[in-house]
Amino acid sequence: MKKNTPAERLYNGLVKENPTFVMMIGMCPTLAVTTSMMNGIGMGLTTTVILTVSNLMISALRKFIPDGVRMPAYIGIVASFVTIVEFLLSAYIPSLNDALGIYIPLIVVNCIILGRAEAYAGKNKVIPSIFDGIGMGLGFTVGLVAIGAVREIIGAGTLLGFQVLPESYEPVGIFIQAPGAFLVLALLTALLNKIRAGKPKKDGKPSGGCGSGGCAGCGNSSCAGKNL
Repeated sequence: MKKNTPAERLYNGLVKENPTFVMMIGMCPTLAVTTSMMNGIGMGLTTTVILTVSNLMISALRKFIPDGVRMPAYIGIVASFVTIVEFLLSAYIPSLNDALGIYIPLIVVNCIILGRAEAYAGKNKVIPSIFDGIGMGLGFTVGLVAIGAVREIIGAGTLLGFQVLPESYEPVGIFIQAPGAFLVLALLTALLNKIRAGKPKKDGKPSGGCGSGGCAGCGNSSCAGKNL
């Protein structure tokens, strides 16, 4: 897959460098707001919008921002978009705004936002930067939704507010609390690592012979002496 194409940027954010399960960044909102799946969706999509428009603006201005004030400029751009989004949420979705609380303003210093600004948007063209923001934002959203869904089902027996487990089910309240967030994150990360480790590597090496350390399966006699 060619680098800096829209598809590669989306794949990178969703799978290869997923902020939650691979890079393990943005843990503060990840652990704090995922008490329910709806909160995860709201926080993830809010971050995606801010990340995308911030990447767009920073990429467009990258040649005009002096290196000496690069980070303050990035923070100023991100803070402007965060303020706009916060006003929109408080006006049109006040319940979500109340549920996310202080974590919306804290998006300004979210290491995902500033990290992509510094590592990618500040060095690349506008279109790839937009898709980099979308990919990273969606990867972050997937992580929040997965954690929020597990915590809500086990901790409350509901999903998106609807009862999904029998009425006789006794909710495990710890999953709605802070320890449950760490436990679910660890379990999901371990599961994904197990799945990733089980996939064969596409590195072009043969399954036997010298590529796997076995000289018996190697048909190249000239390399036999090298292994003695």
